[in-house]
Amino acid sequence: MKTYYYPSESAKKRVQLILNRDTGFKKKDLQSVSRIIEDVCKHGDIALIKYTNRFDAPELSIESLRVTEQEIEAAFLAIEDDFTCSLDKAIKQIEEFHRLQKSKSWISTERQGTILGQLVNPVDTAGIYVPGGKGGQTPLVSSVLMGAIPAVIAGVKNIVMVTPPREDGSINPHLIVAAKKAGVHDIYKIGSAWAIAALAYGTESVPRANVIVGPGNIYVTLAKKIISGKTGIDLIAGPSEILIIADETAIPEFVAADLLSQAEHDPLASSILVTDSRKKAQAVVRAVKDQITNLQRFEIAKASIEKFGTVIVVPDLDNAIELANRIAPEHLELHIKDPFEHIGRIRNAGALFVGNYTPEPVGDYMAGPNHVLPTAGTARYASALSVDHFIKKTSLIHYSQEAFMGEAGDIIRLAEIEGLDAHAKAVKIRM
Repeated sequence: MKTYYYPSESAKKRVQLILNRDTGFKKKDLQSVSRIIEDVCKHGDIALIKYTNRFDAPELSIESLRVTEQEIEAAFLAIEDDFTCSLDKAIKQIEEFHRLQKSKSWISTERQGTILGQLVNPVDTAGIYVPGGKGGQTPLVSSVLMGAIPAVIAGVKNIVMVTPPREDGSINPHLIVAAKKAGVHDIYKIGSAWAIAALAYGTESVPRANVIVGPGNIYVTLAKKIISGKTGIDLIAGPSEILIIADETAIPEFVAADLLSQAEHDPLASSILVTDSRKKAQAVVRAVKDQITNLQRFEIAKASIEKFGTVIVVPDLDNAIELANRIAPEHLELHIKDPFEHIGRIRNAGALFVGNYTPEPVGDYMAGPNHVLPTAGTARYASALSVDHFIKKTSLIHYSQEAFMGEAGDIIRLAEIEGLDAHAKAVKIRM
């Protein structure tokens, strides 16, 4: 990991490099995804099975796209009891957290003669995308929970999950069990851009979704980008990232392990340490070197650390927090003395992990808050996936005749200033 001293021109350039790192969106990729979406729009299930046979499961038929009750029963018999216990605990805690986010309809009658308010309703159908995970070998169970549970809490009546099948046309049983326990109604064996297109436009088998959420590769991300506006999405996710603020009290081995927990995701992932201690910076670099060689995903982590792994030494914690707010990381950890004294100064971060025993993975799996977070600096204005992504708010307005007459002149005046004559006449005709 390269070390920089802040403030300096070299540190500034390094931060800018990380903020501007390539997300991999190429013109040919955009064209390919656009063609796939158009194909699914025109040909529905026939297009879905064509792409699924070509890229995932050669023998899968159209009739087998939807996971059957028999497959669900078999999945529950196939999983381990220990997994079920851990899954149930995670579901309970994620549900508890997201239940606190639920909005309620409200009405106000404070102004005489008026009834004003907001009606909160869930969307009709939500689509949850879950990546395949090495051809089904590493089922991304947490993605199921983080996508489906907020939709359930919001009150969505039809929750559909899509995920690429394994080569034999099956879905990993851990994914199926997680989906059913989390509240998913139907599961379809489709992935990549054609799955997003199916959810966005609907096919003979797959219902059209009002909102699509969940992480994916570049083709999934581009497909979500293209259909956004027609269908709601959670966010356009970039590579994973973590920033750790550490002082002289930090434990180097803990910090190094947490940096590597994100580096193993993707060669484009960024792992940044910001510290006011040169001694601690050197200790963390040594710990990263010691730990990285033992990782199963060594090559990925190595590429990430070499290209975007960075240590920034700052004069004090004030500079560290200022820099963190500027970078607006997806994950921000505080390994400092009295961290709660500083959390009020953190303005821009997807999720904040406080203390030596709160590594980022507790948020990925068990703590309760959602792990679908804004990346690439978008935490300056965006938030984690939540119940709010699955609801819509309708304004309620009622005026009595007396209240209308009391404000009619003002409405006419404002409409005429804007040159909207018909607006003004809609008011005048009632006077």
